[in-house]
Amino acid sequence: MSPETPRLTTHVLDTAHGRPAAGVAVGLWRLAEGSREEVARTITNADGRCDAPLLAGPALQPGIYELVFAVGAYFAGAGDAGASDFLDDVPVRFVVRPGLDHYHVPLLIAPYSYSTYRGS
Repeated sequence: MSPETPRLTTHVLDTAHGRPAAGVAVGLWRLAEGSREEVARTITNADGRCDAPLLAGPALQPGIYELVFAVGAYFAGAGDAGASDFLDDVPVRFVVRPGLDHYHVPLLIAPYSYSTYRGS
């Protein structure tokens, strides 16, 4: 069996409405010694997922990354009056270690809270 291609994926679930969060803008940044470089930008599909990995293969290097999810715009677009008054962009900062092949970083959102974890 061949080794798995290293990749970074994410998805967003709207726990307040019990459905995937479609149409959430997602940006990915690589952080290093005071610099911040945008390396990917996408929008979640109808399943709340990205159509392709954010990074894959040699592009996924060890280091510190930050995913930024535009949940305020998502809730405003979903017609949740006032929900976008609390959360706007939700950053999730994490570390990619050498030798680990798959990073999945899900985001669970509600109008006034969010949660994340290291998925599989």
